[in-house]
Amino acid sequence: MILICYEKCTTCQKARRFLQENGADFTERPIREQNPTAEELRAWQQKSGLPLRRFFNTSGLQYRALGLREKLPQMTEEQQLELLATDGMLVKRPLLVTEEKVLVGFRESEWQALLQEGRA
Repeated sequence: MILICYEKCTTCQKARRFLQENGADFTERPIREQNPTAEELRAWQQKSGLPLRRFFNTSGLQYRALGLREKLPQMTEEQQLELLATDGMLVKRPLLVTEEKVLVGFRESEWQALLQEGRA
């Protein structure tokens, strides 16, 4: 499993600590240095079952600076994917990527359920 995160993000730090405390085997990928591609984002969105808008970091400075709250509804999904692929700071984090599933953001109960599925 891959933890995609930003080192200065406190939620990402909590997620990392949670995985470590639960003995999860994971690889960490820094989102700022290794920005997800549009193809990765497309695959992750499908695995997550979430609408693409949930992949945007709506509380981020970039999101606000670009005025995405107003612009996103007029953009096609392809345009949104391409935009997300330009800057990792636009992507909501942390992301937990497994073979079968992708979790967006850190909700401990969801992460716990995913870890338990893997041990069953």
